[in-house]
Amino acid sequence: MMVLAESTVDGGDGFASEVLDGLGCSQKNIPCTWLYDLKGSELFEEITDLAEYYPTRTEIRILEQRLPGFGAGMPEHASVVEIGAGASRKTRLLLRALVQPEAYVPIDISAEFMSDALRSLQAEFPNLRCLPLNLDFTRPESMRAATRGLPSTGPRIGFFPGSTIGNFNPEEATRFLRSFGEALGAHAWLLIGVDATLDPKVLLPAYDDAKGVTAAFNLNLLVRINRELAGTFDLANFRHESRFDERHGRIEMHLVSLVDQKAQVLGRTFHFHAHESIHTENSYKYSSPRFAALARAAGWSECEVWGDPAASFEVHLLQRDAIPAAA
Repeated sequence: MMVLAESTVDGGDGFASEVLDGLGCSQKNIPCTWLYDLKGSELFEEITDLAEYYPTRTEIRILEQRLPGFGAGMPEHASVVEIGAGASRKTRLLLRALVQPEAYVPIDISAEFMSDALRSLQAEFPNLRCLPLNLDFTRPESMRAATRGLPSTGPRIGFFPGSTIGNFNPEEATRFLRSFGEALGAHAWLLIGVDATLDPKVLLPAYDDAKGVTAAFNLNLLVRINRELAGTFDLANFRHESRFDERHGRIEMHLVSLVDQKAQVLGRTFHFHAHESIHTENSYKYSSPRFAALARAAGWSECEVWGDPAASFEVHLLQRDAIPAAA
């Protein structure tokens, strides 16, 4: 029987403070974490099925081909900790490959969306202990909570699919991977999806699709601010824009003001010039050597790299060093 642990909920104060602080900066910005309310999570799942959005279908093909061999080499009763669990489509592939998995810790900021996904796992894995955590995994304390309640024996496997590691800048990614490794413990495994594409002709449509789903996903952040923080944003006066930053090797998402205007959040007024933007997301892209160096700096050893023929996406299999790398 699946056991549901009490969720750790991230309070609304964090959303308010980060929106207010970010809109007060010279380059207005809001962390991409807050794109993922229930509606945002649903829209993102729709994005993953779009023709332009290659990462999800490419990663699923890689996992379908490689996970059976990985699972066959794992001892029984492994525990899995998944970051940004979402709809858990890829989770099933990993759990099916393992022999009698013992426990599963999904971590996601959208409690409603995660709850729906967990209910669909119950029928297939009735003996799996499930310990969901509803929190912001970008915060250091989140990693300390990630392994609370896990069995002390059996292998531990971190699972971070979807190239979400790209939402961190390289320094943040190193800190995150180090803290995740420290939480999982020595000799733990990590399967992590990494987007390796640097071709703007591929990247820009993936983040600005013809159907406008990504635009709706980005603009939903303003809908959420209006709903939860007494915002007065007029969505008709903003448009979604994706940009490729070649120097940093990343895609950026922005909400661009179409006119000179002002909007309020919790009674505080913010002014926008025409063409001024709110920077809502970064997605860094990593070649194999660049990501391997980042992982080593965080105390992980690279065991294998699973890629697709076009070298557009990779899944890295890492193992935690016995002695963590120096900070």
